[in-house]
Amino acid sequence: MNSLMKLMTTAAILVATSALTPAFAANTAITVGMVLEPPNLDPTSGAAAAIREVTYANIFQGLTRFDANGAIVPDLAKSWDISADGLTYTFHLASGVKFHDGTPFSADDVKFSLDRARAPDSTNAQKGLFADIASVDVVDAATVKVTLKKPNGNFLFNMAWGDAVILSPKSIVTEATNPVGTGPFKFVNWVKGDRVELAKFDGYWGTPVKLDKVTFKFISDPSAAFAAVMAGDVDAFPLFPAVETLEQFKADPRFAVIAGNTEGETLLAMNNGKKPFDNIKVREAVAHAVNRKEIIDGAMFGYGTPIGTHFAPHNPDYVDLTAQSNYDPEKSKALLKEAGYPDGFTVSLKLPPPPYARRGGEIIAAQLAKVGIKAEITNVEWAQWLEQVFKGKEYDLTIVSHTEPMDIDIYGRDNYYFNYKSDAFKKIMTDLSGTTDPAKRSELLKAAQKQIADDYVNAFLFELPKLGVANAKIVGLWKNQPTPSNDMSEVYWKD
Repeated sequence: MNSLMKLMTTAAILVATSALTPAFAANTAITVGMVLEPPNLDPTSGAAAAIREVTYANIFQGLTRFDANGAIVPDLAKSWDISADGLTYTFHLASGVKFHDGTPFSADDVKFSLDRARAPDSTNAQKGLFADIASVDVVDAATVKVTLKKPNGNFLFNMAWGDAVILSPKSIVTEATNPVGTGPFKFVNWVKGDRVELAKFDGYWGTPVKLDKVTFKFISDPSAAFAAVMAGDVDAFPLFPAVETLEQFKADPRFAVIAGNTEGETLLAMNNGKKPFDNIKVREAVAHAVNRKEIIDGAMFGYGTPIGTHFAPHNPDYVDLTAQSNYDPEKSKALLKEAGYPDGFTVSLKLPPPPYARRGGEIIAAQLAKVGIKAEITNVEWAQWLEQVFKGKEYDLTIVSHTEPMDIDIYGRDNYYFNYKSDAFKKIMTDLSGTTDPAKRSELLKAAQKQIADDYVNAFLFELPKLGVANAKIVGLWKNQPTPSNDMSEVYWKD
């Protein structure tokens, strides 16, 4: 009997001890890999997609948001009413919402954020989202009224962008380095050059998240990214840079390969305001010198959908215009001769860090050389690209993927880094903004695609796929990327 009691006691101790052992505890932490480190953490004052990949739906929230399928759903606004003339939106705000610093959220914060975004001195990278707002009025603490200058069928869509999140006036001066939002995770720490750490916000107003800690780890080198995932140092890499290794991950039951779509139109962008690219024949020559299949095969190992305009192929209004800029080096040479460059010319090609840009740039430089265009490659870091190319327009050619949703309207901005100016395109955008009829909007969107293809604004390459790798036990990661985001709000580890 004494022996039996001893055995039972020992077993009980082992069971009790094992319950406290991490190996038997539910995993509530995740490390997520990212290629690019954000330059700051305020999505309302920076253009980099990496900012939103960390903050969207995790730290910050807007009146509306994109869900995993790209649908517009309520966020801080639980509902809204739209006036018969389409000019007034009355938002009814969620209750019990607090910012991470304990400050109560109210309609005053909505007014502050929208007025700040549309102010003359606004540094918002997508200031055009707010251009149609005439006024923002607080009805009461839980109700805000937004009046537009003219009907805008995209308004609720615009409010879902990461650039339209709601901030608190109290924390606005430190948002770039110490972001304070209303989301399910709060900012904890940023080790520059390495990682950003978030923790579950216990005061969150919505459905509690299952993760206690999220770490975003920055790894730009594809080989290092592969090693980190294989070793388990990174649990998920939603936009995995080493696409050449995906077959290896597919064959390993420890991992899941997640293949989907992004909104990322990948371009060989041309500075339309600078010689020789102010000449449409030169731009067309560049477009015909580019072999998309070679680029997709060489830089993306076969992953990617060719595009002939700035629009996502999975969108129902997409028009396939790839034939208009098909690979035709002889036509390219003829166009260069007509444009006054029979012997070609030399230009700069500035490449940011993503592998699709660096690998693609080498291939494109070789293709351009075949028609007499010598592209001198300069590799730049992301901060340099934003400062020199995006802001300063100090470039001839560059390669980048535009991952913002339905962003064809950027071609209507005279000061955008393409330096493209077209009254015809602007009219299409103006008509689109004032149209709510679905059939008419579809017609206008197709016309917009055709206009920029006809003008050969850029050499349109491919739609960036969303190719991710994750531990097979992780549930809730987005398959597609309708907006730049690594949304962790529904992510958890299964047993």
